Amino acid sequence: MQIINVKHPLLEKQRPTADTALIMGFFDGVHLGHQKVIKTGVQTAKEHNLKSVLLTFDRSPRTVYQHETDHKYLSTMSRKAELVEQLGVDYLYFVEFSEDFARLKPQEFVDEYMIDLKAKYVIAGFDYTYGKKDIANMQTLPEYSRGKFEVITVPEQIIDGQKIGSSAIKQFISDGKIEEASKFLGYSYQNQGVVVHGLQRGRTLGYPTANISTKGDQVLPAIGVYATRIKVGDTWYNAMTSVGYNITFKENTGITIEANVFDFDKDIYDQKVVIEWVKYLRGEIKFDGADGLIKQLELDKRNSLVILSKK
Repeated sequence: MQIINVKHPLLEKQRPTADTALIMGFFDGVHLGHQKVIKTGVQTAKEHNLKSVLLTFDRSPRTVYQHETDHKYLSTMSRKAELVEQLGVDYLYFVEFSEDFARLKPQEFVDEYMIDLKAKYVIAGFDYTYGKKDIANMQTLPEYSRGKFEVITVPEQIIDGQKIGSSAIKQFISDGKIEEASKFLGYSYQNQGVVVHGLQRGRTLGYPTANISTKGDQVLPAIGVYATRIKVGDTWYNAMTSVGYNITFKENTGITIEANVFDFDKDIYDQKVVIEWVKYLRGEIKFDGADGLIKQLELDKRNSLVILSKK
């Protein structure tokens, strides 16, 4: 898969050389609903001997239109690219969602980012918009197409009577309902981060931890302890991970992510890692001292190993 980063306007040299099936959407998290849209686009491309192109943005449109300064994401750009590539897309376009880009009128957007991308089919979810939703939606898209492409609308996808949507998944994660989030995503939720120096209290307890700093705009799980896996380099390791405030020792560190990696003793400071959240174990507990905490950590590890053995 080739990735093309676009700073509006789209340059002539960035346009495809062959006709395309164009897949449109923001696709935060690339959840099961998004996967249905993308798979439909890839299949359409194969059936009609076209290249599959997915067009998305480098940030949420809400950060421009609604001026959201604390928008949280289910996937970084690199994670989104990884998930999209797994679905067989040929070309991934990341368009910078700038103020200039946001001012495009619906017809201008269709002309410059659908027709100019040589689309013969445009595939998107039922709720996709490219301007004000009452005039720039999937129902009105054929009116803007100039007869250059056909429109394929993928209907709402539902699990257990609930729409599969990024908002619902974010709420699950924020509530600690990791298994529900993963069910809607179609994979176990992940965060990307870097191992940083912490207070090293875990070493004194016999449970050394990797303190992980994540980019501030990622959705983090609720406070608590989780059975997890952690990827270091190209290898996955079993672990248990705490999201919390270190309340037992009143260390005033703010929220920290600390992973105790099982059967692991390497120095990984400053290394990039991935945390995969498998199951919520318990909430954060304040203990009277170290002994109670150590006993709880022993139990957490046993429970984690049982859960992860089934993964």
